[in-house]
Amino acid sequence: MTWHAQLDIDYALEQQRSVARHSHQGPLRVLQSLYPEGEAICHNVLVHPPGGLVGGDTLQVRIQAGGSAHGLLTTPGATRFYRSAGELAVQKTSISLADQARLEWLPLESIAYNQCLAENHLTLRLAAQAEFMGWDVTAFGLPSANLPFVQGQYLQHMELPGVWLERGLIDAADPRLMNGALGLAGQRCMASLFFVSGSALERNRRELGLALAREQIAAHALSGSAGATCPNAQVMVLRVLAPLVEPAFQLLRQVWQVWRQHFWQLPGTPPRIWST
Repeated sequence: MTWHAQLDIDYALEQQRSVARHSHQGPLRVLQSLYPEGEAICHNVLVHPPGGLVGGDTLQVRIQAGGSAHGLLTTPGATRFYRSAGELAVQKTSISLADQARLEWLPLESIAYNQCLAENHLTLRLAAQAEFMGWDVTAFGLPSANLPFVQGQYLQHMELPGVWLERGLIDAADPRLMNGALGLAGQRCMASLFFVSGSALERNRRELGLALAREQIAAHALSGSAGATCPNAQVMVLRVLAPLVEPAFQLLRQVWQVWRQHFWQLPGTPPRIWST
């Protein structure tokens, strides 16, 4: 049995409180809104009860945030792309932010199981004064369980139309990609943290943001396989390769915290579910 599920989330600022309204079709849900930082920032947990995707499954998440609303979304566990008999498993996330809106998209990792055929899309549309911070973490196979990723394909697509596009096909059967120095270099986790603005960031904000990220990288065990860049004036990206998910997440969370303070003057308050 295949699943076709859709979730729509709409954040709005009402009497100085960010409120999330949502509707769904199929097995996608949002848990109760939480306010660990006060009413201006709404924290939500996105849940997919089946726990993973098989060939033929499609999950579509559409998120909107109105002017001056601030939402933060995470997940309780990994998104698993299981073995496919030939059909694609697809997850599509579309995020649209109005002026002065902020959104944080912080799901736990995606796991590409051996013999999966998967696509994971993230598309952003930001008004000129909107800002977004999010990450993507992908693990290939389960090395600790001796279940390597030796067959299958995983397509990753992240885009701010007309401004920024990262699109790559990870093919387990390509040894130069999987193990070569210009590819994954034998690492089995790739991760990115990105800060995106609807218009060009001021030069001092960009330069200090990069310096803060590089300071965290230099002090981390993954310093040899991580870097921070600005592909253009609206986008800042931290990229990491790691043997496992845990050290990559550790670095991403550290940089997320310092970027949150730098860009938004907010403390790095983690979602409650991360500590459960």
